Amino acid sequence: MIKGTKASDIIEVINKISPNRRKMVKEVTVDMAPNMNLVIKKCFPKAQSVTDRFHVQKLALEAVQEQRIKYRWEAIEEKNQAIALAKKQQTNYKESVLENGDTYYLKPIINGQTLKN
Repeated sequence: MIKGTKASDIIEVINKISPNRRKMVKEVTVDMAPNMNLVIKKCFPKAQSVTDRFHVQKLALEAVQEQRIKYRWEAIEEKNQAIALAKKQQTNYKESVLENGDTYYLKPIINGQTLKN
């Protein structure tokens, strides 16, 4: 175990392993920290860097979540505009409903008619 993530400290400790042993390493699993690429390059010249599965999945989940939130806010804004339009036209606003009873926003229904953008 090495305290911290400073590349020079990690390299210093790993360099205590014989160069012949380090040249046998084919693959090093990392967590996408940029300093680890330097460590691999300096200490394991024949090794390939492989990003660990947890961090790949985390990165993908964060990207999907960011898009989901973006689209959800856009849908909320469109719904609010439809509600305001229905109020202005003095009509009823009714959400679309799935068979299981959940509501969803695709295009709002006002007085039985689907609102067009």
